Amino acid sequence: MSHILVVEDESAIAELISINLRHAGFEVTIAATAEQAQAAVDGVLPDLIVLDWMLPGQSGLALAKRWRGEARTRELPVIMLTARADEADKIQGLDAGADDYLTKPFSTNELMARIRAVLRRKAPEALDSAVEVGALKIDPATRRVSRGDTEVKVGATEFRLLHFFMTHPERVHSRAQLLDRVWGDHVFIEERTVDVHVKRLREALSPVQCAHMIETVRGAGYRLTQQATAHAVSA
Repeated sequence: MSHILVVEDESAIAELISINLRHAGFEVTIAATAEQAQAAVDGVLPDLIVLDWMLPGQSGLALAKRWRGEARTRELPVIMLTARADEADKIQGLDAGADDYLTKPFSTNELMARIRAVLRRKAPEALDSAVEVGALKIDPATRRVSRGDTEVKVGATEFRLLHFFMTHPERVHSRAQLLDRVWGDHVFIEERTVDVHVKRLREALSPVQCAHMIETVRGAGYRLTQQATAHAVSA
């Protein structure tokens, strides 16, 4: 589940965006000021930020420039929302580091489409295509894991972990790499956390005889192994 940070000081607009995002299956955090937005980003990196240009105190434009200037946040996808419709303003927003730019008033459907497009460009593995590895299937669109007709119950973090493994089969990933790619940010998370979630994932896969697919590579990390090559199937 992708996590979106909505930075918007007009509560009605923020709530409208939030409702649409949650309905589409996203996890949402709302920040009304630049200070709140920075605190949210300092805590856990979101997958994408919807950023209002005009904010109390520091502007969204200044925030975007700041994030692009720091290594930890340089690759953060940002879609800027603004009432400024002039071409010069749009260029200024894009030059500040915005991945896309939408002027107010805007269509929520268009915003959702742009969010999906930016996420696809930034993280191909976040696509909604179902993936099969051997007998195991994971479908991000319906958030289901199954073997044949049997559904596997997994937690939200284990789902993200399994999805990453299944979209990168046979590759060995260190704990640090998994924290970076699955959690999105490992500043405040210990590497042993990965071991806990791998154990939970194996326990969840055990009833369908797939626990062995998550392999420990001594001194290196973990990998998902299988007989058949992973391939995308139509959702």
